[in-house]
Amino acid sequence: MKLHVYALISAFLVLAATAAPAFLQNDPKRPVADVARDLGITADQFVACFNGVTPAPRGSKPTDDQVHANKQHLLSCLQQANPSITNEKLDAVMDKYRPSS
Repeated sequence: MKLHVYALISAFLVLAATAAPAFLQNDPKRPVADVARDLGITADQFVACFNGVTPAPRGSKPTDDQVHANKQHLLSCLQQANPSITNEKLDAVMDKYRPSS
C-alpha cells in the first residue's frame, strides 16, 4: 500500500511540474520558456540574467533609476548569451508576455 501511495505522489509531482509553464519567482506572470525562445536563448540563460533584476515592491512603481539599472543589467547579460538581442527586441518580447492585469 505504501508503495502505491509513493508512486501516486511521485506521478502527481511530475505532472504538476510539467503541466504549467515555469515562471520566475521575481516576475511570476511571464512564461520563462516562451520569453527565452523568442530571444533565442535557453530558459536557464534567461533565468540567470533575470536573477540580477530587482523589481519594485508589490504595489509600487519602480523609479526611473531602478528601471534603467534593471534594463541595463538584463540587456547586457542577455547579449552575452545572444549578441543579436537589441533593446528593441527585448522590449518587444517582454511586452508580448506582459501580464494584462
